[in-house]
Amino acid sequence: MSDYSNAFEMSPVPAPGPDAVPPEPFRGIYGMPAFVTIPTSDLAASVDFWVHGLGFFELFSVPGTLVHLRRWAFQDVLLVAAESVPEQPPAMSFSFAGVLSQVESLAETCRALRPGSVDGPRDTAWNTRDVEVITPENARVVFTAAKPFDPASGEARNLEAMGITPPGDGHADNERHA
Repeated sequence: MSDYSNAFEMSPVPAPGPDAVPPEPFRGIYGMPAFVTIPTSDLAASVDFWVHGLGFFELFSVPGTLVHLRRWAFQDVLLVAAESVPEQPPAMSFSFAGVLSQVESLAETCRALRPGSVDGPRDTAWNTRDVEVITPENARVVFTAAKPFDPASGEARNLEAMGITPPGDGHADNERHA
């Protein structure tokens, strides 16, 4: 038996499917288990892109210094004022989850706000549909949405080859990981 257990009840991300409904933006205050800090030389332009393109909202700000953005619970971004930003996006990326019904509109909105900033959507070997966006700060952000699980799909075979089995297949808690 492995040390892994099903803990999906902790996540705001709904079960994948064509009818999955995204949760409302989360406005509660909590101890953030993780967040990303992104320097920006134009705080107003950055906030505008993150809010209108990526679907975040302004939780609070320190004028001219910092803006705390959030989307769902545990999707926190701190935009901080800086004199300059990198000229090129880094290889590293920050990913946040959504639902399939949001993928196309997010990609189109970001393309309209910042032409040339979007790559995708594209399907991955781990059963998601992803859109990569380069933000005004040259951050590499990936919007990812789980696709419904099809046990006969190539993605299912890829996941099984990694030792990840679907719930209810007789392998409680993925004990094959042990």
